[in-house]
Amino acid sequence: MSAVPDSFPAGAAANDSDAQETREWLDALSAVIGAEGGDRAHFLLEQLIDHARQAGIDMPFSANTAYVNTIPTDQEERSPGNIEIEERLRAYMRWNAMAMVVKANRLHPADGGDLGGHISSFASLATMFGTGFNHFWHADDGVHGGDLLYIQGHSAPGIYARAYLEGRISEEQLLNFRQEVDGKGISSYPHPKLMPEFWQFPTVSMGLGPLMAIYQARFLKYLHARGIADTSKRKVWVFCGDGEMDEPESLGAIGLAAREKLDNLIFVINCNLQRLDGPVRGNGKIIQELEGEFRGSGWNVIKLLWGSYWDPLLARDKDGTLRKVMMETVDGDYQAMKANDGAFVRKNFFGRDPKLLEMVAKMSDDDIWRLQRGGHDPQKVYAAFHKAVNTQGQPTVLLIKTVKGFGMGKSGEGKNTAHQTKKLIDEDVKAFRDRFNIPIPDDQLADIPFIKPADETPEAKYLHERRKALGGYLPHRRTKADEQLAVPPLETFKAVLEATAEGREISTTQAFVRFLTQLLRDKDLGPRAVPILVDEARTFGMEGLFRQIGIYNPAGQQYTPVDKDQVMYYKEDKAGQVLQEGINEPGGMSSWIAAATSYSTNNRIMVPFYVYYSMFGFQRVGDLAWAAGDMQARGFLLGGTSGRTTLNGEGLQHEDGHSHILAGTIPNCISYDPTFAHEVGVILHHGLKRMVENQDNVYFYLTLLNENYPMPGLKAGTEEEIIKGMYLLDEAKAPAANAPRVNLLGSGTILRESQAAAELLAADWGVAANVWSCPSFNELARDGQDADRWNLLHPTDTPRVPFVAQQLAPHAGPVIASTDYMKNYAEQIRAFIPKGRTYRVLGTDGFGRSDFRSKLREHFEVNRHYVVVAALKALADEGTVPAAKVAEAIQKYGINPDKINPLYA
Repeated sequence: MSAVPDSFPAGAAANDSDAQETREWLDALSAVIGAEGGDRAHFLLEQLIDHARQAGIDMPFSANTAYVNTIPTDQEERSPGNIEIEERLRAYMRWNAMAMVVKANRLHPADGGDLGGHISSFASLATMFGTGFNHFWHADDGVHGGDLLYIQGHSAPGIYARAYLEGRISEEQLLNFRQEVDGKGISSYPHPKLMPEFWQFPTVSMGLGPLMAIYQARFLKYLHARGIADTSKRKVWVFCGDGEMDEPESLGAIGLAAREKLDNLIFVINCNLQRLDGPVRGNGKIIQELEGEFRGSGWNVIKLLWGSYWDPLLARDKDGTLRKVMMETVDGDYQAMKANDGAFVRKNFFGRDPKLLEMVAKMSDDDIWRLQRGGHDPQKVYAAFHKAVNTQGQPTVLLIKTVKGFGMGKSGEGKNTAHQTKKLIDEDVKAFRDRFNIPIPDDQLADIPFIKPADETPEAKYLHERRKALGGYLPHRRTKADEQLAVPPLETFKAVLEATAEGREISTTQAFVRFLTQLLRDKDLGPRAVPILVDEARTFGMEGLFRQIGIYNPAGQQYTPVDKDQVMYYKEDKAGQVLQEGINEPGGMSSWIAAATSYSTNNRIMVPFYVYYSMFGFQRVGDLAWAAGDMQARGFLLGGTSGRTTLNGEGLQHEDGHSHILAGTIPNCISYDPTFAHEVGVILHHGLKRMVENQDNVYFYLTLLNENYPMPGLKAGTEEEIIKGMYLLDEAKAPAANAPRVNLLGSGTILRESQAAAELLAADWGVAANVWSCPSFNELARDGQDADRWNLLHPTDTPRVPFVAQQLAPHAGPVIASTDYMKNYAEQIRAFIPKGRTYRVLGTDGFGRSDFRSKLREHFEVNRHYVVVAALKALADEGTVPAAKVAEAIQKYGINPDKINPLYA
């Protein structure tokens, strides 16, 4: 039953033309609330509003409520914990978190003494973290799958401080905070790559945590609906800063969370009203703004603004004056209140109305200063968390008001500089100790020693008992899944390995679809495949999956699809296997990450295949791709309609000439640009073996083409060379015994131009050309760099030979590489070409543009004619053919030598 208000809304009396009538309406509503509860009252109010609108009365929508706590005091669930012990533990964690940051910036003057770190974020979050760890956050104990925590990145020192008290992190590690090179330290922020058994999710690239968490929560529902894992008891908790919510990604998917009723999702927004540089909304109210965003999107919103000391004042606020001032005071002023003292608050807050000054007349300045914000009140935080975990049918957001730098004294509390403060002066260290009653004597303060209660103390026992009751310690990360799944043999996918029949042509995209279709038939691995699409299934020829395995929708399909009479109709299903994200690349990538890390978060190996326009991949969601590397993701990214010249008619914003360069910047992303179906099959199968059977922490990126042509089929024995990145596709047939020789390297669609160029070289110029397929210049470059590094560090051993050099060594002649990507892609292997060989690179530098493929390849100077000219020029540079031959070829093929460089065109 809801509490019955006994006062008018703030400001109502001043505008009321008939107070008696108003009182009667309010009394009637109060009677309904008292007798029939809040749900009935809510229904009646909605009916009245709807009736007023139908009568033509303008009723503007407002998603905001008063600037007070959502949960009335008499409805707060009481905390079952030992408040005193929890307060002491929280104080120790505050101290240790502060100490590790201050020590890291004091003890190494020779190196500049400035490793950075953050004190103020955890200072504002400590009560919330303590409440969660002590009472709400369950670990994976084999029955409960475990809650997932997206920790606010800048608060990492506080999480380490707790783990230290638990015995999970040593003092040596605390002393080596942000010093990781020697393997003794701990990472600056949550990084699974750097602390693989501790952190689950990287969150300090702000905005990504909230976005990924929404799709993580949805993926838990997906696994449950498909019967792969019981996730019914699990929650996803997401800690964000109020300033972080300005990132578009932070709010970008909240509609999905409401639409799919993700009641396993809880956002906790730490509203300390400050960004890194100043107030979040100095002239406004960020909490009210966020309430409107979330409530308007269909979320359950719980505001926790005021601590318990405010309750008596609010109870005495019969005419709403205090509530009115609370609402009218802007965030910039609220920040100033906490950057000063009780006298300042009395004058500048309560002094706004004589009634309020009278209300606090008997309170000292210290009493006024103790009027805390709600996020520092453990009882109210517990009540808010309890309400959130028991909400059904909606995601919940907790808007919790705190003070940035709480307890940091003059150096940081409430100051604009709080975020950057990491070198507390001795006076503030002493004040910090006194404020939180830390048992460290004055003569030891200069050392800022860490504090840890002995094992037999009540504090230590309580700490471990609470985690034992909740299944174990958090955060914790699983590095490998317990289950083992077998990958079917390569021969299973012969449909993509064999040559196409005479007169038949397919694209590499079709080859991928055939591979995936075959994989889905495997009884063990098939159900673990997660096809992910962003509204382009028909573009990639994947619409057959709709009927075959269905599109996941928790509500099923409550309508009759317009194409029901067709074989491949649009089928949504509660247990559907396809994740169709709509026009939403960040959402697709976030779903892919959730599936690609399922081996860790769910102890279930999943194999996600995210297919998208390659131009809308790394370029658009590169930060998420980097985070996926940090999270040790395992899965396949498929960049369709790839290359700068393969996509007829689409133009500058659709033509990708650089995704492989971007992919190469992610150390555990293995990328390929295959030309033929058999290459696609071999690479995908190899990826499955590595990621599923071996559980290697890598993920694969393949670019796919929509261009159809005959497929030559797999040559036995070339499988390993395909994976390494280079194999001899067509060996030269010399027109004459002493014919000049060249080696033509290529990948993707332009490899076929190299094949055509080889024919022209033989027919028109008497030159013999080997044609090499190079599915991955990135892998070739990494191999070469690895060999070069080994040779540098082992100068007296037999030098290692890069794979490129091994392949080319028996084949004389200059080397010409051509791709549909920027020249930098193939330039990477220049250092590993055998010495004395000329190496020329053709690529598609510059912006894309719309035209037919043949015209685009001519424009970017990568077609067969340019390959011929490049080969002849390389031979001329080596003195094998006269330079006049090059000029003759330019004239023969109608090339304009004076046209503008496509890089600048």
